[in-house]
Amino acid sequence: MAVELHHTIVVAKQERHKNLFLNYRNLETFPVELLKDEGLQSLERLYMKRNSLTTLPENLAQKLPNLIELYLPSNNIVLIPEAIGNLARLQSLDLSDNGLHLLCPDIGRLRSLRHLRLCNNQLEHLPSEVGLLRQLETLDVSMNQLRRLPAQLHGCASLQSLTADHNLLGHVPRQLCWLRRLNQLSMAANRLSSLPPDLGRSRELQFVFVDNNVDLRALPSYLYNKVIGCSGCGTSAGPLGDRGLEKEPCPALAGLPAQVKVLAWETDKVVPLEELAMRSLHRGQQQPPGGVAPLPPSSLPQSLLDGLRCPLGHCHRCSQAMFTGVYPKLFPLRDTMLAGVHRRRTSVNFVAYCCSTGCFQAFDLQC
Repeated sequence: MAVELHHTIVVAKQERHKNLFLNYRNLETFPVELLKDEGLQSLERLYMKRNSLTTLPENLAQKLPNLIELYLPSNNIVLIPEAIGNLARLQSLDLSDNGLHLLCPDIGRLRSLRHLRLCNNQLEHLPSEVGLLRQLETLDVSMNQLRRLPAQLHGCASLQSLTADHNLLGHVPRQLCWLRRLNQLSMAANRLSSLPPDLGRSRELQFVFVDNNVDLRALPSYLYNKVIGCSGCGTSAGPLGDRGLEKEPCPALAGLPAQVKVLAWETDKVVPLEELAMRSLHRGQQQPPGGVAPLPPSSLPQSLLDGLRCPLGHCHRCSQAMFTGVYPKLFPLRDTMLAGVHRRRTSVNFVAYCCSTGCFQAFDLQC
């Protein structure tokens, strides 16, 4: 095997191969032949699936500077060096089915990266620096031990597919709703109890899979008429029955973000003063050129400024920004045209989060 490996690498160097396949070679360490002398300068794609590697060499980028794709699934890698960030041309990195417990922050230096696959590892968190990957299109972190996703993921402006199935996630950062190119979001088999009110507001997001989140009982109405996977959701406490809208909070609204201080209802005519003040400040910050100058950021407390930059959501009827209170209008899925599709495998409601009594009364799910 060693002789065959040596011959394969020598030929690749002599013929300046762009692709090198070293799958199923029982490798326990990275082949030194690849790193000798000037390395393999011409190599663009390296495949090393199903070996027994535990780490990568520090000088990988120095010896293989033109790597575009690096495939390392089904190894025993527990650590990737900080020098991984030096692979300036790398576009695809596959570290699936390894033993990673940590992902080094230097992953954020891979500014050309388009595809990152980390499924079936032991990751407990993602570094916020992942949000620096502005060219990233695909991110797969399914089958890990993640309890949260970093809000900084909204920096991945090119992200189209995010898969985080089979983790321990308790919520979805509302900043993910800012990802205007996101087309598919999959968070099945987690511990979600709510979804951001703005989820689905982007027209680009068409596929949302949240199956088997047993405490999830509400889907934002923006998701209506999109492809939704929600089998096994809302089953932790059984069906809601015919309770309808009441003054007492409905179980379907349990788990709303902490920013929601007021759950207003159809008969509540007056929007709370704090909410009105936040909306007024937000409009002031968004004033177009030629209008009244907005308040300078230094004049506002940081906590208030952060809230203004990232509203709780937008009214599902008129798109008014909302910060502390919502008027929730429920539409049981069993009463919609989607009931036949899901065949009683779920017990959830669509919820329209409205900004006022007027929008609450005028909203119609099927319009």
